[in-house]
Amino acid sequence: MPDQPPAIHTFDVDDLHDDEANALTKRDRIVTSLRRMIASGELPRGSKIKQDALAARFQTSITPVREALRQLQAEGLLTAQPNRGVRVADADYEGVKSVYLQRRLIEPYAMRRAVRRLSPRDLEVAQRLVGEMETASAQNDTKVLDEKNYRFHFLFYENVGNQGLTESIESLWQQFPWDILQALPDRSAKSAEEHRAILEAVRAGDLEVVSQRSEEHIASSFQRLAQHLTGREVPDPFDLDND
Repeated sequence: MPDQPPAIHTFDVDDLHDDEANALTKRDRIVTSLRRMIASGELPRGSKIKQDALAARFQTSITPVREALRQLQAEGLLTAQPNRGVRVADADYEGVKSVYLQRRLIEPYAMRRAVRRLSPRDLEVAQRLVGEMETASAQNDTKVLDEKNYRFHFLFYENVGNQGLTESIESLWQQFPWDILQALPDRSAKSAEEHRAILEAVRAGDLEVVSQRSEEHIASSFQRLAQHLTGREVPDPFDLDND
């Protein structure tokens, strides 16, 4: 698979047309880019969204920008208030919990599928990415760590053999507040350790341990976020007895 993460795109004006189908495509591309900009912290929580600036950035009219913003408001990533305009929403515990539960269900299964399809080259790339995450963690370089984290996980998720499943995981990742998680004290070092544990299980070919390590990794991230958002430790909502 490609050894580069998806980039935040700008668009060539020659590629844009005025018919309805391409207007929809432009909206979807803007939505995808804005999700990534929010997740990376390029668009900070609470920052104001300027429609004209986005139209200029994406070399398009204001219409697909407005459509994109309406979709992101429906997803809870943006909020609109009278006299304040459209802003990036603060992370909401209930929203984060919902995304966490879906990730906890889907991603361990995807990892088990991916392990059966990996090439020796894939394992070499995964090993290198783990080392780069550890270096970024030691240097407290959250931007690089975030990039390597994405590349590590989607090295596997792009190998599940089902494009719809990969796209579902991508959508959930775009809704998860990675910008907040990476800024939490001591999270980066623990995350690097968890990635190495996942890779060791992958190399051993033990699907049950791969699933277990993946679940632990996702749960650990959620618990740190939940404590930050609520100010207290919360019982794991994945437990059927917990709400």
